[in-house]
Amino acid sequence: MTTPDLSHHTPMMQQYHRLKAEAGPSLLLYRMGDFYELFYEDAEKAARLLNLTLTTRGSSGGQPIKMAGVPFHSVDQYLARLVKLGESVTICEQIGDPATSKGPVERQIVRTITPGTLTDEALLPAKADVCVAALVQDHPNKPAGLAWLNLANGAFSVTECAADMLASELHRIAPAELLLPEGQTLLADYVTSLSTMPVWHFELSNARQHLLEHFAVDTLAGFDLETLTLAQRAAGALLRYVAHTQAKRLPHVFSIRVDRASQYVHLDPVTRRNLEITETLRGESSPTLFSTLDHCHTPMGSRLLRHWLHHPLRDNAPVQQRQQAIVQLMRQSHEQVLGAQLKSLPDIERIATRIALRSVRPKELASLRDALARVPGVLAALREALPESAPPLLHQVAAALDLEPRWHALLQRAVTEEPALHVRDGGVIAMGFDEELDTLRTLESESGGVLLDLEARERERTGISTLRVEYNRVHGFFIEVSRAQLDKVPTEYRRRQTLKNAERFITPELKEWEDKVLSAQDRALSREKWLFEQLLDQLSESVPVLNSLSSALATLDVLCALAHHAQANQWVAPQLLPDARIDIKQGRHPVVERVIERFTPNDSLLHAKRRLLLITGPNMGGKSTYMRQTALIVLLARIGSLVPANAAQIGVIDRIFTRIGAADDLAGGRSTFMVEMIEAAAILAASTPQSLVLMDEIGRGTSTYDGLSLAWSIAHHLVRQNQALSLFATHYFELTQLPLQLDEVSNVHLAAAESSKGIVFLHEVKEGPASKSYGIQVAQRAGIPASVIRMARKELERLETQAERVPQLSLFDAPSASEPEPDYLEAPPDPLRTQLQNLDVDSLSPRAALDLLYQLKTTATLEP
Repeated sequence: MTTPDLSHHTPMMQQYHRLKAEAGPSLLLYRMGDFYELFYEDAEKAARLLNLTLTTRGSSGGQPIKMAGVPFHSVDQYLARLVKLGESVTICEQIGDPATSKGPVERQIVRTITPGTLTDEALLPAKADVCVAALVQDHPNKPAGLAWLNLANGAFSVTECAADMLASELHRIAPAELLLPEGQTLLADYVTSLSTMPVWHFELSNARQHLLEHFAVDTLAGFDLETLTLAQRAAGALLRYVAHTQAKRLPHVFSIRVDRASQYVHLDPVTRRNLEITETLRGESSPTLFSTLDHCHTPMGSRLLRHWLHHPLRDNAPVQQRQQAIVQLMRQSHEQVLGAQLKSLPDIERIATRIALRSVRPKELASLRDALARVPGVLAALREALPESAPPLLHQVAAALDLEPRWHALLQRAVTEEPALHVRDGGVIAMGFDEELDTLRTLESESGGVLLDLEARERERTGISTLRVEYNRVHGFFIEVSRAQLDKVPTEYRRRQTLKNAERFITPELKEWEDKVLSAQDRALSREKWLFEQLLDQLSESVPVLNSLSSALATLDVLCALAHHAQANQWVAPQLLPDARIDIKQGRHPVVERVIERFTPNDSLLHAKRRLLLITGPNMGGKSTYMRQTALIVLLARIGSLVPANAAQIGVIDRIFTRIGAADDLAGGRSTFMVEMIEAAAILAASTPQSLVLMDEIGRGTSTYDGLSLAWSIAHHLVRQNQALSLFATHYFELTQLPLQLDEVSNVHLAAAESSKGIVFLHEVKEGPASKSYGIQVAQRAGIPASVIRMARKELERLETQAERVPQLSLFDAPSASEPEPDYLEAPPDPLRTQLQNLDVDSLSPRAALDLLYQLKTTATLEP
């Protein structure tokens, strides 16, 4: 919006335009009495987005003033809708006193709400973190620096990554808002709300200086950040941006952590989607791995569980500690007792942040007070589950729960049992906390008795039996006399208001009392606001303690939730190995087993001498479920959870890749097959001998020969070059010959059988290749017309009869020199016969072999 010449505007609109220039492109909510008003283009936009009434009132500077507004007491619901739409909103409050202001009431911007800087309970999702990130990348092909901040708990992290890892890191961090230098574009395949800041904010000297000043240090070496210049640039700019949105310093951000990709099992965006960790392929929140495991009793625990699932660990040591803690809690059902203690605890983590930012509400302090009263009970229950030999993780949690009582005692003394929603309403500070406040409240509370006494005396003195002494907020205290008895009114009564059937009066005595009481009310409210600010000053010292407490409670909550699920579903503790190995006995899919009546468990074995399982079987036979359950069991093991199996050994895994399902990218101009090949190329480029790779029906998006050739070559490359542990599902039965050439490949299949009612899927994984694909039987179950099925069966019989009359040429092996030449080689014309006799099979590509086989089928003499 172009700022007009302010001299032509009214004083109030001059003030508005100055504040709007400060707010920039975000919507400015301008407080006017009981409403937040929006003007001009902001009003038009808000009216469209929120379905508000757009009005025009008067003009200023020659322009009609377009207006739209929302009530201040219900502003949260409007803010939530705007933030969900990706809008930023700047809040402008009245800070002056309308009664004493000459000209427009003084106003100032108190904060800016953006999609990534949410702290209000009404705006934040209870079970998910919201963060804002900043990105620095000087060139699309160069390394990037990333910083991200969860303002709701003060967690501040940084990392540096290669250009090809940027998309994966952004999906792992999942910021709600991404901050970029002005002029920089985001090439990574990641969609979020984008914001910009001037380039100089991202310059190393400015960013570094801002970090040093914020943390009050002389060097960043203590944070292990000294050499990470890209990360410093992103972190400094991000911290400056967030402080600007809050219009204050960020006292609860007192540390910064370097996040290194080598800590975690890498999951690329495709894998996160295909494994349905926290979101189904349809974009729903259930049923997912998270929704299945989320038995947490606190929102803090649910958020931590979500974080663990997206950040499985490579190092065995911390994983082992979590696993041991879960096993310990399962003994004697300690997790049930602790779960009962954790129920209904408030979100201490976010309350602590709002204390630091001084935006906490009185009711939240009351809930914090009640929670601190319950923590000793949680600690006592935990100590009952802790023998001397208990896992260190549980002892660490117990230490963090052992709080000094001063903070609970302070809140117990300061906050009334049921405080008002806002401090401006009064009734927040408890009686007995402040002597002066108690005196003012006593004066106010005694007014009822004084008024009754005055009413009795005046009735007796004047002889007016209907005389009443009352009070309302508009007219204050008054004496009301019915019109029929006005002739008895004393001369010292002064008329205050005339009604249809009565008159209202004030007396010098009543006026004096009114001034005294109303003054006491105003002074009590003013005193209460001041005491509340003093209370926040004291509580700000408790923020680090509350953060430690909330972290411990969240950890305990997650451990109890995982223990509960393991106990209820007969999960077992996997053995963690130092090498790359997966050995699962009777494994089950953790989500599917909960939504079907009977799940068929299966084994899965992958190691250095058995690197690739070639999986065949019918569609709907369970190949995809089998592959996903293996990956999910590995993921669960790497977060420290028990797993759905009879026994399991899980080694160190650095990455999990999936190439499952088919989808095109119309917006990007990429076909289904192109997407498939791009995903396969990424796997071949990045997988290692410690990676787990899931590939389903690779090559199906093109012709049979092309697809088969690619599938064979990709499988060969995975085994010989990448040496990854791979599950490779296919309908190309020619690939089942691959184990003849590669010892590290084994055939397995999903069993099925035919009955009088059609195909029966047994969902059992058995050694060896499948005998047939059952495609026609599956089509029949899908509802394909019977006439089409009959024709398909006849055509299949014809093709199979024809194929039986031509011996098959192996793609991977040729007859040895000592074996007699097959009879059918006498029939082809001389050029083809010569080509076959001189063929170097070792150098034959799959595509060339298939072409040769096709020539044989079409040119050979088939009659004996």
